[in-house]
Amino acid sequence: MNLLDLIISPAHAAEGINSDPSALNQLIPLVLLFVVMYFLLIRPQQKRAKAHKALLGALKAGDEIVTNGGIVGTVKSVDESFATVEIASGVVVKVQKQGINQKMPKGSTKA
Repeated sequence: MNLLDLIISPAHAAEGINSDPSALNQLIPLVLLFVVMYFLLIRPQQKRAKAHKALLGALKAGDEIVTNGGIVGTVKSVDESFATVEIASGVVVKVQKQGINQKMPKGSTKA
């Protein structure tokens, strides 16, 4: 009997060498991790992207919007990839539609 036999019993050591955990037992934590990541990260991001695409598709003249930079204005015209936005009386800017963050309720931009 040597010192190593006191730390690790020979029967336990032999069991560890000859037995291998099944592939299913190794795969379960990986699958669970993917499922958790899907429901916490991927799915909510897809929902937000879908809602933003619908917002941009429904954008029309007269809508009051907020850009990603925080500029509030009223949409004057919309084309395929740009929108013309009036941010103050007589001040009109052209912004990319992707730069529009949200639509505000009517009357929000009136001071």
